[in-house]
Amino acid sequence: IYNYVLLRNMELISKVSKGTRMDQIYLPKNRTGMPAGQYVIVSSLEDGLIKNNESKPFFRGIDSIEPLKLMIIKNIFEILEKENPENIIITGSFLDRGFRFNDIDILFVKENNPDIKRLKEKIENIGIKAHLIPIENKTLISGISTDPLYSMMLSKCISKKRIIINEKRNIDYKLLDLNLLKSKSLIDNFDILNGEEKYYLTLNMISILLFVQNKKLSKKLVEDSIEKTFNIEIEKIKYNLIEKSEFIKKYKEIYKKTFNLIMGNIK
Repeated sequence: IYNYVLLRNMELISKVSKGTRMDQIYLPKNRTGMPAGQYVIVSSLEDGLIKNNESKPFFRGIDSIEPLKLMIIKNIFEILEKENPENIIITGSFLDRGFRFNDIDILFVKENNPDIKRLKEKIENIGIKAHLIPIENKTLISGISTDPLYSMMLSKCISKKRIIINEKRNIDYKLLDLNLLKSKSLIDNFDILNGEEKYYLTLNMISILLFVQNKKLSKKLVEDSIEKTFNIEIEKIKYNLIEKSEFIKKYKEIYKKTFNLIMGNIK
């Protein structure tokens, strides 16, 4: 019944294009219904209705996403756009393939601070836990050029409006020094940290190192670098299945290298 309702409510507006032998209608691969092989009805549309067609979300670093997730994102946009934000950005593990995620990370871009608690409750009424982050547009733009976590976060996202990203970096080494300090806690607290915490602190350190080295950043690139550097699969870190002595030895080396690079550039 659920799938039936979803498909009955699914509508896409496309133009008829001329083909060599047959005219055709193109449908976007990322859609919440109409799977390949399903029969659909094609009918003409009154010109006035086209103006009411909702804008499509913008994808960055994403080839495809499950239809159910796309429907959830659409519902979130409908809830939040009533607050007239400058943009709404979905990011984080929710966009990875499959359904292994703790919550959905949402950047709510607006100058004035909204009632986050109220909006979070509205989103969670649709049945998903939300991590709603209010941020001003100028802070977001600044963060992309100065903070590796921003760059990595926005390398894969879905937004209500197009994001204009200036890839030129303006590295704040004092800020990176503070961010790197968080990762030092893994060395001192290895035995009491869980796998997800070890993964985050390692991700933070390696992303800072790559950022200082002026290398490209994305979650996949950073995770690939972690696996190559530590000769270990990411899942083993997340599930807390790493051997302490070898991992800590290598971790200290990378931390010292990153710290020295930062200190060498602080004026």
